[in-house]
Amino acid sequence: MKKYLITSREFYTDTPAVFRTIMHEQFAKHLPDFALYRDKTNPNYKIQAEHFVEVCGEFEDIKSFIHRDAKLAKELNATGVHLTSTQGETIEFAKELGLEVIISTHSIDEVLTAQQRGADAVTFSPIFASPNKGEPKGIEELERLLDMCEIKVFALGGIVSAEQIELIKKTKAYGFASIRYFY
Repeated sequence: MKKYLITSREFYTDTPAVFRTIMHEQFAKHLPDFALYRDKTNPNYKIQAEHFVEVCGEFEDIKSFIHRDAKLAKELNATGVHLTSTQGETIEFAKELGLEVIISTHSIDEVLTAQQRGADAVTFSPIFASPNKGEPKGIEELERLLDMCEIKVFALGGIVSAEQIELIKKTKAYGFASIRYFY
């Protein structure tokens, strides 16, 4: 089961030296396969994204993803871009840049559309209760989705415990993604 660490300003800060230290510690502790730099409010996003890609590069097996900005992901030599659920039209452009593409989804239709458009993977959320993210889908809905698609699916949303990860492991999900689990 693949692990996808997602950063947030609350846990990782926007101070470069502190950010790098926390990222390095969390990467060493959790050994994620994928990591996403996500900070919707940082006015110095590009600078912090550079630090993020550099820290990912210190770990042989971590794929680095930049949130929303395919051009920046390419410029920084990140592995790929993680698009929002409203950026489906950007999948082809990002693929043309040679990037891996993960896109956020919240319905089976969105997953199937992302698959059709050529995304490499999706996050499907929320699986469990998560603050301000709506009604959780649950493991049953995740399993139903996995029977209907071929794209790689990361379960996302409210994943904070080993017990929840064990439930996801019993499905055909490619992996799980989380912010809070990795802090």
